[in-house]
Amino acid sequence: MSAATLNLDGPPITPAGLAALRARYDHLLGTERPAMVEVVSWAAGNGDRSENGDYIYGRKRLREIDRELAHLARRMKALRVIDPARQEDRSRCWFGAAVTIADKDGMRREITLVGDDEQDASAGRIGWNAPLARSLRGAAVGDTRRVVLPSGSKAWEVMAVAYPTAG
Repeated sequence: MSAATLNLDGPPITPAGLAALRARYDHLLGTERPAMVEVVSWAAGNGDRSENGDYIYGRKRLREIDRELAHLARRMKALRVIDPARQEDRSRCWFGAAVTIADKDGMRREITLVGDDEQDASAGRIGWNAPLARSLRGAAVGDTRRVVLPSGSKAWEVMAVAYPTAG
């Protein structure tokens, strides 16, 4: 499983990331949307809809929920699930790798290269197409990679590469 094969069928995502998208979809479809339909139905029965805040807000919220459901459905269909635990080349940084990097001042960071739909920089999950992730692709322990960011250029050395174990 090399970086070149990742873009053949769509953007990559981990099994956990897809499960989170599915959970969001199921919550919207099974909980939020039915509750909002009930509010709109109740509000519609109260008479004049032109000045009925519950009705107006409810319809607006229903449209937002339907848009998000459509987006999630399209996204889940397009994504390619890749299990990092099945990575064959564990000596280099590929999709799903937990990478420890250090700059010239010795500041260390541990990041995990995940799909763009599951990125969360505050939790150390960096999207596969983020500048830092792109520069780390294929790097091995000891390699130094330069990242060009809006704030300037910065060099990071790869200190460790790990992958989850199959289980």
